[in-house]
Amino acid sequence: MNDLIFARAQMAMSLAFHIIFAAIGIGMPLLMVIAEGLHLRSKDHLYLELSKAWARGTAVLFAIGAVSGTVLSFELGLLWPRFMRFAGGIIGLPFSLEGFAFFTEAIFLGIYLYGWGRVKSHIHWLAGLVIAISGFISGAFVLTANGWMNAPSGFDLVNGQPVNIDPIAAMLNPASLHEILHMNLAAYVATAFSVAGIHAFFLLRQPNHPLHRRALGIALTVACITIPLQGLSGDLSARRVAILQPAKLAAMEALYKTQQGAPLILGGLPDSNAMTVRYGIELPYLLSLLAFRQPEAVVTGLDAFRRDQWPNVSLVHWSFDIMVVCGLAMGGVALWAVWLWWRRRLPHSPAFLKAVVASAPLGFIAIETGWIVTEVGRQPWIIYNIMPTAEAVTPVRGIMFFLIFFTLLYLILSVILIFVLRRQFLATVQANSPS
Repeated sequence: MNDLIFARAQMAMSLAFHIIFAAIGIGMPLLMVIAEGLHLRSKDHLYLELSKAWARGTAVLFAIGAVSGTVLSFELGLLWPRFMRFAGGIIGLPFSLEGFAFFTEAIFLGIYLYGWGRVKSHIHWLAGLVIAISGFISGAFVLTANGWMNAPSGFDLVNGQPVNIDPIAAMLNPASLHEILHMNLAAYVATAFSVAGIHAFFLLRQPNHPLHRRALGIALTVACITIPLQGLSGDLSARRVAILQPAKLAAMEALYKTQQGAPLILGGLPDSNAMTVRYGIELPYLLSLLAFRQPEAVVTGLDAFRRDQWPNVSLVHWSFDIMVVCGLAMGGVALWAVWLWWRRRLPHSPAFLKAVVASAPLGFIAIETGWIVTEVGRQPWIIYNIMPTAEAVTPVRGIMFFLIFFTLLYLILSVILIFVLRRQFLATVQANSPS
């Protein structure tokens, strides 16, 4: 049992660290391509400087993400060998394709970084576009593998072993589409809001700084476009989870009892022993309406499952609520931005700039809590309804030492990252400050 706890803690820490860089690797190339595109259209040199600065930052973040991603690939085999033995032949294809997309992204990132002035400007911009597309595709392939863990398909199970394997059918599992849409949009939202928050912070100090004004405009545009799309993808995801993983939905909403016209429960303290939620706010019929588009629809509760098949209800419920609150807060900031833009007061409101600064970490908080919902909500299964997590863990002892080692590694990488990015950012700002 201790090995299982340490293995899960190790995997959780590695995923929590890596997913930030995976999200930035999807979101930042889009911002730098937009900036360079605006330079090509307007010939404004500040857009060019902005694109160069964002490209350098993307390269540093890409390098850290490559390290943490490599660690994860080793951990899959080290910590979960039985899972890999069972699933390797089924989901090996998307991981191989993800590697191809990753190397494509790395090659064109090199061309982008060292191609300034060496290749034609439009060719250079196309190289950046390839980076942005490769980042999206790379994330999509990984998400098909995770979708398969939530909705396994593409094989037959005979005597506990997978046969008649169809890797394409496994990739096109019922959970793939909504996971790809929800996570990749989350990457754009989180990156856009964090970049907007950084530049809004400096605009509070230097309200007329031209570089920060242009950067804020690009980031807020991406944020305002993607956040409503993210809301729609979240609705799709919740409705698919209601069908594919009813126990997860019940944990997300702390719904202990199967009922018709199920309420939506906001907040509260889930009590699994009493099978109730204390101090929660109930909105009658809303869960049935959201999940099945019918206010009188029956929603499966946790009482339909054996107690040993329940996920951690409190953790999943609170993580889901935090994710939703973060999304609503960012949506409110986006609406405020649109209203100020319409009133032609967008960069001149200190209150709004402070709100943007405050919203900077919300996207990544939503990503982290969303992945808690996805992974913890599937427990006790590593492959839903097929392989329990306890059966997949390595029999090797001493996992705690790996946990300590990689925790220190991630701390060191974080310190190096902050130092390098801060130096690069301040050098760019100083070089482009108005005289």
